[in-house]
Order: sequence, then C-alpha cells, then structure tokens
Amino acid sequence: MQFSKTLVASLVLVSGVAYAQDEKTLGSRKNPIKLSMVPSSDATKILSSMKPVAQCLEKETGLFFDISVPNNYVVVVEGLGSKKVDVAFVPTFGYLLAKDRYGAEAFLKASRHGETTYKGAIVARNDDKLKTVKDLNGKKIAYVDPASTSGYILPKKLFLEQGVKPSEEVFGGKHDVVVTMIYQGQVDAGAVYYNAPAADGKIRDARERVLTQFPDVEKKVKILALTEEIPNDPIVIRKDVRAEVKAKVQAAFQACVTTNVESFKGINNSDALAPVKDADYDGLRKTIKDLNIDLSAELNKKK
Repeated sequence: MQFSKTLVASLVLVSGVAYAQDEKTLGSRKNPIKLSMVPSSDATKILSSMKPVAQCLEKETGLFFDISVPNNYVVVVEGLGSKKVDVAFVPTFGYLLAKDRYGAEAFLKASRHGETTYKGAIVARNDDKLKTVKDLNGKKIAYVDPASTSGYILPKKLFLEQGVKPSEEVFGGKHDVVVTMIYQGQVDAGAVYYNAPAADGKIRDARERVLTQFPDVEKKVKILALTEEIPNDPIVIRKDVRAEVKAKVQAAFQACVTTNVESFKGINNSDALAPVKDADYDGLRKTIKDLNIDLSAELNKKK
C-alpha cells in the first residue's frame, strides 16, 4: 500500500513538473502558442488571413505560433479551458462564456472605422409590406446563431419588446448566409451585424459580405431597425499564460495590426485594436440575464 501511495505521489509530482515546464516553454517550436479564430465567414479565407498575422507575431515576439479555425465558438471556448487554445479571436458572447467558465482574459478588442462598438440589424427583403419590425409578426426569420449577440440575442430582445412572434425561426450559421437567405427569398427577414456606412455611402454592414455575389443586395435587402450598441469582439488569452508572455503578445498584436490591416480585415473585419476592460461587457451581461439565457447551458447545447 505504501508503495502505491509513493508511486501516485511521484506521478503527481512528475505531472506537475511537466506542466510547469510546458508553461515555461510556451511559445517554443515544440510548444507553440495556439492561436484560434471563431469563423464568422469562410474558414479557408480566415485561415489564409491569419497566416501573415502569425508570421508578424512571431517576428515581434520571437515566439512560435500555431493557428487554427475550428468549426464553432464552443471548440475555442473549451480549448481555453483545456489549454488546447492559448489566444483567440472570439465573438462577444464567446468571451462571456470563456470568462465565466475558465477565467479567460480580454486584452484587446476590435476597432472598426474608428468605432469600438457595433449594433445588430433587422434586415428584410425589400417589400412594401415590410416597413417596421412589427410587420414581421407571423413571418419567417433567420438568425445567425443562438450565441450571436448581433445575430440573435439583441434582435430577439427587440422582437420581444415589440411583441413580434415569427411563424418560423431558423439559423444560418453565418452573417453572409442570413443575408443570402433573405436575398433569395428563403426567409422574410433576418438578424445580422451592423456598422454605419462610410462617408461615401458604401455599406459596412453584413450585406457588404455578399456584394460580389449579389451586386444589387442593397436594393433587394433593406434595414428595418437597429439594436442598442454592442462592445466589439475581443482577443482573449488563457488565464494561465504567464504575464510576460501575455505582455509580449499584446504588444505584438498592436504592432502587427498597423502593418497587416488587410489581414485583420480578413480575420474579423477590424482595422485597428483598442484597449478593453471586462466591465465593457457588463451591459450585455445584464441583457443576457434579463433574457434568462444560461451561459453554461448554451455552451453544453453546442457540444
């Protein structure tokens, strides 16, 4: 019996030492920093955009990075808990989950066109009978994902406030897919992200993603209403990553976004990065609580 206890103690000690060494060598060639991105559009294009960013990060930090684009946010959130992901671009809701369950830290957030917030938009086919949100009562609605702040949570809140009860609700998975479903007449309306147009009038909302495929999308798909503001999505880091590594990575991101703007646009449509505080997301936390959304339950649903 004594031998067994000694053996177990030895194994625990070895395991602890191995883990400590693992953390100490994070960023080495054998133990690269694992950088992930939750796909909001085509995963192949996002991965292609991440490559030059990873190369820049390696140059700035002297550390090695390994990049991935998992199928959904749950893989990334769970990865931050199981140490399979060290740094990640995550949607706002994904950050709340990762913070709540695993203590992940936001260290920068996306900035787009000088703005650090965005909104959700209720978009609909350009039909004279659809003029306000209330006109969507009894209509077929497409959302992005139950975990999408702009593509589900805040639009759902707006529908509840307006007394709108859709006849059918479906999920497209991505913002561009929802716009396409409306354009092709598969649904009457949908919920997607919204950024204000440029000074020249060029759209910057989710319809922009399908302009190449559908040049007349602005005429066929219109905006009916906007939600309240949402803090932009953050870049997060696993809580166990050493402070000096975190500082290096944060500084590198700030340097790399200035020299790889097009790549960052391809990753999450950002053109700069801004400081972030966890308190920035308290308003959204309140909305989630008011809607009786259980963060852990939502995470378990997607497994």
